[in-house]
Amino acid sequence: MRTQAEKAEAFRALHARPRAFIIPNPYDVGTARMLARLGFEALATTSAGFAFSAGLLDNQVGRERMLAHVAQIAGATDLPVSADLENGFGDGPETVAETIRLAASTGIVGGSIEDSIDRPGEKVYDLGLATDRIRAAVEAKRALPFPFTLTARAENFLVGIPDLKDTIRRLQAYQEAGADVLYAPCITTREEITTVVKSVDRPVNFLMGTQPQRFTLEELSGMGVRRVSVGSALSAAALGAFLRAAREMRTTGTFTYTQEAAGFGEISKLLS
Repeated sequence: MRTQAEKAEAFRALHARPRAFIIPNPYDVGTARMLARLGFEALATTSAGFAFSAGLLDNQVGRERMLAHVAQIAGATDLPVSADLENGFGDGPETVAETIRLAASTGIVGGSIEDSIDRPGEKVYDLGLATDRIRAAVEAKRALPFPFTLTARAENFLVGIPDLKDTIRRLQAYQEAGADVLYAPCITTREEITTVVKSVDRPVNFLMGTQPQRFTLEELSGMGVRRVSVGSALSAAALGAFLRAAREMRTTGTFTYTQEAAGFGEISKLLS
């Protein structure tokens, strides 16, 4: 098994390559091990995917429970893992910094901090506070004994504020604060993607799988994207198959869904 520092260096190197890579999002130990056996080079956790598996909604899992899950994913394979750390589990920069320190102790080598806030009348933090939060995360990660890759997320489009200019303004501020990777989930068009990429000089993560997007990895790489994640899409796909099977049994009393199920032998091989 590689050390945490070795995984951290390998993760950094993936972002330095001239082409994009996919960082899939497992939601439990089993899916993490399967993705590793399938040949992926790094993994990222999904807060929503884990929440669904626990019978909760996204953002309903507390920090302690989330970090325990993150530790399980980090220890499941020898791959570098980046964690979805939501908004840092608190408003204040000091809380965000503490979350980075605690998350680093789980074995991960990177993590993301978002700028959304769930309050009446508020969807994203004021830019000044949002930048202070990223700056605090940067200070915390720079004190670690390995190169932690910090991803800063501008959530405008995700929370229903399709303001590209403000999104870029935020990403540029987070870049200046020291973020290593920049991420604006739910931008969708080629123009939006290329505009974001050209507006910053850090690797850009792009989210696939949450909307009917038609881009391939090769196309995204050609637009300058360096990392492609899928968020809760793998979890949603698995739940979609589960619900189709359950509804078939309940409504028609048939079991044709088994024809598309993964075989016991295939699953066992991927988990062995």
